[in-house]
Amino acid sequence: MTTFGDGTAPSALATRPLSWSRTVPRESVHRDAVAEVLLNDVVRLSDTAFLTAAQWPRSHPTFHPAGDGGHSRLMIVETLRQLGIFIPSQFFSVPLEAHFLIKDLFYGVDVDTEPRLRGGATDITCLAEVDDLRRTRDGRGLRGLRLRVRLSVGRTSFARAGGNARFVDPRAYAALRAGSPPAARASRACGRPTPEAVDAVLPRDVLLAHAEGGTLELDPADHLHPFFFDHASDHVPGMVLVEAARQAIAIVSDGELLRPTTFRLRTPQFTEFDPPARVECVLHRGRQASFRFVQGARHTAVGALRYG
Repeated sequence: MTTFGDGTAPSALATRPLSWSRTVPRESVHRDAVAEVLLNDVVRLSDTAFLTAAQWPRSHPTFHPAGDGGHSRLMIVETLRQLGIFIPSQFFSVPLEAHFLIKDLFYGVDVDTEPRLRGGATDITCLAEVDDLRRTRDGRGLRGLRLRVRLSVGRTSFARAGGNARFVDPRAYAALRAGSPPAARASRACGRPTPEAVDAVLPRDVLLAHAEGGTLELDPADHLHPFFFDHASDHVPGMVLVEAARQAIAIVSDGELLRPTTFRLRTPQFTEFDPPARVECVLHRGRQASFRFVQGARHTAVGALRYG
């Protein structure tokens, strides 16, 4: 059972019941398509704790259910991403036009309690807590925070997730990104894995290409993909890095490692679209793996995964 503080159930501390009747405004989670909005409601429990409602669809055009009927675990990461925008903007006065940048993230799922698909969508309750609030120089705004989330169905917790984010206003972001490579380019892929090889649905869902020397490159098949590129970005989005790493390990493991039960990502630098980043993976004992995205001499993103 999800508890808060002294062991009281979060729902008992909420000032009103959560509602799953409608989604939050799409702009409040940086989504263009209403169909991609997972959040429904957020109730503040304390200065730094929030009870939230999310709904995972029974079917999704990009992420098909697992063989055991489980949801795609990228739904955990997307729920975390949307909370990481909604909570700072709605409760801590971070402007929605700011750039919300991922520094690191993680998730861990309990395979015995995670929800399985039913006749309709799955109602998810999240207990979200923030700390490490980093104030702007004038003390009136935020330049970053850490978010931790416990996800439950009813009274049963099944996953934890969290991460650090920083917030950059448009002027500072423009200065930060001055001289960066263009966001779009013509693909130079000499061959792509099949969707089946990476446990994806359609060819457009494949985010990798085979390069010379047997290496893998980050090269999305569709730069207008309705989920990964729902809105424009001048660098590779964090959700693309998460899924590309999963796909790369699926390839290196010859399809043995497909659905990580834990995932960690750290992004010390922006990953650019051009030149394409190499994705380097290492398989370890105990059904574990690590990865890094490399552009030139830079490691732009690194992480580790574990499989049940």
